[in-house]
Amino acid sequence: MGRQHRQLSLVLLLLFLASETAESFSATAAAKHLQCPRIIDDSSFALAAVQSTEIEEKSKSRKLSPVIMIGKVRKGIEIPYSFTIQALKLYHENHGDLILPRRYVIPESDIYPKELHGVDLAGTVYDMKWWQRHVKQRPDRVTELNSLGFVWERLQPEWNLVLEGLLTYGTIYGNLLVPSKFVITYDTKWPKATWGLALGNCVHRIRTRGEYLQGGNAWSRRDQLDSVGFIWCTREYKFEVFCRALRSYSQIVEVKGNGYNTVGVMKVPSSFVIPTGDTKWPKEIWGYKLGEKCTAVRQKQLYVKGHPGRARTLAEIGFHIAGNDNLRWLEVVHASAVYSQLHGRKLDVPLTFVVPAPPHRVDDRVVGSDEAWPWPEYLWGFPLGQRLKDIRLNGNYLKGKEADERRSQLNALGFVWSPKRGRRKKTTM
Repeated sequence: MGRQHRQLSLVLLLLFLASETAESFSATAAAKHLQCPRIIDDSSFALAAVQSTEIEEKSKSRKLSPVIMIGKVRKGIEIPYSFTIQALKLYHENHGDLILPRRYVIPESDIYPKELHGVDLAGTVYDMKWWQRHVKQRPDRVTELNSLGFVWERLQPEWNLVLEGLLTYGTIYGNLLVPSKFVITYDTKWPKATWGLALGNCVHRIRTRGEYLQGGNAWSRRDQLDSVGFIWCTREYKFEVFCRALRSYSQIVEVKGNGYNTVGVMKVPSSFVIPTGDTKWPKEIWGYKLGEKCTAVRQKQLYVKGHPGRARTLAEIGFHIAGNDNLRWLEVVHASAVYSQLHGRKLDVPLTFVVPAPPHRVDDRVVGSDEAWPWPEYLWGFPLGQRLKDIRLNGNYLKGKEADERRSQLNALGFVWSPKRGRRKKTTM
């Protein structure tokens, strides 16, 4: 993976350099066209304490000495090459590489040339203008920088680095749902040029401000983002994943051909998690906590609050958003419909009857028959006898505006409102 990343970065850089000549650049036009990392100039304000803390924390994460933020951050493009290369050599001596943290500011320390105190070293050397002024057509300086491990791939428009970071993120995590605070780690899984890039912040700015998507390249860059699977709206994406998981659950888990769909309820156990490694399920939803999401949709209106169209979409899948009482009634009427069909359209259920699970294997021998088992899995263990007794004695589920309709449903199934007293045969199914 590392070699491929390096090759991709070098190809992007060479293509870019081939398309531009020194004569076609003015300082302002070059900065605008190249989209180089923004460098705070001499007229900028002193850094706030928040920025100082952020840089210090990044330094600690790489075991760097804390950067002392004094005065203004300056650009160092006009500073002689001899001073800059001295600072790079000192950094290399202390850290073993030139993978400078972004916005690495040289501290006011005696080990660094005074002319470079307060200079954003990373923003200076990894800028095309610095390369054009101090390194272009100077093979001796190229050799000197190579000996220090200069990261040439980083010397390109920031857009290229963002796109490369997104491609790598998708390869590692399987999607582009990048957390807003995600920063690319100093890890060989990532292209070296992207190390330290605040990718989550870049993605946030693309979504909210259209960062990088202005000017003549706007539409081509949008096409690039679409081609790599960029997620423009995280809420819509999460809802689509939920729908995909429900459809898969319906196809893989739910029992078909038993009247389930006519009842119109899909009940997923609250603890159900899509198994990882099971090839019957789409790989992108392995480990998805479907049961937990279903509970949140029904109880907290997750995904559907303020979106009636989404509720209709879920209903078409077979997932109905209803109160707990409605869901329990649908369980009762579904179990009653199966029982009535099995017993000659008569619904006279013993008190102790519980919906049975299918037969199972014992010592590689099938006990009973598991063909065309009439009871869907979500009803296994359902105490139908007790529920119907509660209806007779307490009028459960038969209150409110739906009472008459529910009575009619029970009557149509042959419900016995006044069962005979005494012992009766045990019902097996």
